[in-house]
Amino acid sequence: MRSYLSHLECTSCGVTCSAEEPHRTCPACGKVLYARYDLPHARREVDRRAIASRPATLWRYYELMPVRHEENVVSLGEGMTPLLHARNLGKQLGCTRLYIKDEGGNPTGSFKARGMAAAVSKARELGLRKLTVPSAGNAAGALAAYCAAGGMEAHVFMPRDAPQANQQECLDAGARLTLVDGLIGDAGRLSREQAAKEGLFDLSTLQEPYRAEGKKTMGYELAEQLGWRTPDVIVYPTGGGTGIVGIWKAYQEMLALGWIDEVTTRMVAVQSDGCAPIVRALHAGAGHAEPWQDARTIAAGIRVPSAIGDYLILRAIRESGGAGVMVSDQEILAEVKAMASAEGVYPCPEGAATLAGLRRLLKEGALDPEATIVLMNTGTAYKYLDVLSPKRGRRPAGASPPPRAARAPRNVS
Repeated sequence: MRSYLSHLECTSCGVTCSAEEPHRTCPACGKVLYARYDLPHARREVDRRAIASRPATLWRYYELMPVRHEENVVSLGEGMTPLLHARNLGKQLGCTRLYIKDEGGNPTGSFKARGMAAAVSKARELGLRKLTVPSAGNAAGALAAYCAAGGMEAHVFMPRDAPQANQQECLDAGARLTLVDGLIGDAGRLSREQAAKEGLFDLSTLQEPYRAEGKKTMGYELAEQLGWRTPDVIVYPTGGGTGIVGIWKAYQEMLALGWIDEVTTRMVAVQSDGCAPIVRALHAGAGHAEPWQDARTIAAGIRVPSAIGDYLILRAIRESGGAGVMVSDQEILAEVKAMASAEGVYPCPEGAATLAGLRRLLKEGALDPEATIVLMNTGTAYKYLDVLSPKRGRRPAGASPPPRAARAPRNVS
């Protein structure tokens, strides 16, 4: 197998960059870079029927992944998660073709494993050995795990109130963990400062080109699992938005490859009513999402007040004829139990938010109940037990306290 990666391209100004050297955002305008592939050649030379006989990981789509040499792939078996027919919930809601894409079975328990598998593998290929990321929790755990597997150094910055499981897994995998007083944006500033001081490469969401390449494989898998068709609706919990833009990118690539005949999918973004910049921008008809002030929600993964890829998220939703919906923390908590008791899928709060969003949209008549609808459960609830429990725990032993006035991180190996 060979990768058909050709170059990097800015999603805003169109500037192109070499894929043979490290890049983060566009050097001309600072916007998001996408990995681009020689799709005409891939269309002639890659038969989608060959995919079925390959290992059940996201690397089955190797030709459309950014790693040129297979020896650089760092994999823990991520991808090809089940697409479950949610018959019991479907009966309750009057939806005959309701599915759950259960990402909780990924390594480290969430869909973040996909993005980090791609990004860490490409970093390794480019000669980068010291990586950093700001995270609400799951991305940090994934970076720690993949760096451990790849023999690389991981630095992670996360809000102090991130789930304890995320904090502990980082420490146990050997990452240097810094807890931050504040939100993901505050963690991001410290991550960038430390990157400049220590020569780290920052893998912040959509501030480098390759995490999106791992996430896009959800789109490839959904099409393959549905007989090379796209679902009618994807309900997606939206924070930084890499999943939505990745899936939408995958569908455009598959059209160019001739692997699908059309894209029928409406992309639906679900956010908490305590942090909903994308939904607010959709309703306002805006091209960008203004930062959300005083962001609050128990669903840490969607507590993202400002996303660098906001224009890409909004574009994907609008091009698809999709929508955005806000839900409350009370609804999210109720739907964790509803999904678990009806289908045996124990969803993370972000995944439960998709069920809350679906209920609202069906009640408003905004979705056809006869459509093929996919709820994206982005992780397992087992990593959120301290959040879901009425008793909150303590910071795990070994984590550094948040930086104080000087804002100098204190890292603990």
